Amino acid sequence: MTAPVKVLFVCLGNICRSPSAEGVFRKVVQQAGLEDRITIDSCGTGGWHVGKAPDSRAIAAARTRGIDIGHLRARQFCSDDLDQYDYVLVMDRQNLADVRDVWRQNGGTEPLLFLQFGGSEHDEVPDPYYGGDQGFEHVLDLINEASEGLLRHIREQAA
Repeated sequence: MTAPVKVLFVCLGNICRSPSAEGVFRKVVQQAGLEDRITIDSCGTGGWHVGKAPDSRAIAAARTRGIDIGHLRARQFCSDDLDQYDYVLVMDRQNLADVRDVWRQNGGTEPLLFLQFGGSEHDEVPDPYYGGDQGFEHVLDLINEASEGLLRHIREQAA
């Protein structure tokens, strides 16, 4: 890889799925020894949680896998993100519709569903916010698989 690759994960509030994806993908990238070649961030389409830490259940679930996301703080997606990032990866179809609306008006990096890089039958990362702890574990499983696939894709594109 020559130029650093910039990856942005997007969900609704930036307190559950996208910070989890940021943390998991960062770990995958570090394990590959590529942390100096790939920049990772996350945000939400809504602004309700700006400046807040991830949901305590997301932090706890990530911690059980050796991932610390407690230091992350929510921020809101903006049109400039489409110019700043090489990959804008959304968690579900509603996120995709919201970000695509901005993309159609402003151009830049086309948003994609994150799970297209995974091998499961799922195409959306479900929002675990209103569910129990098991939902957060399921989200991490989906994110981990897609993170491995995303890193493979980035490496193939750089080859």
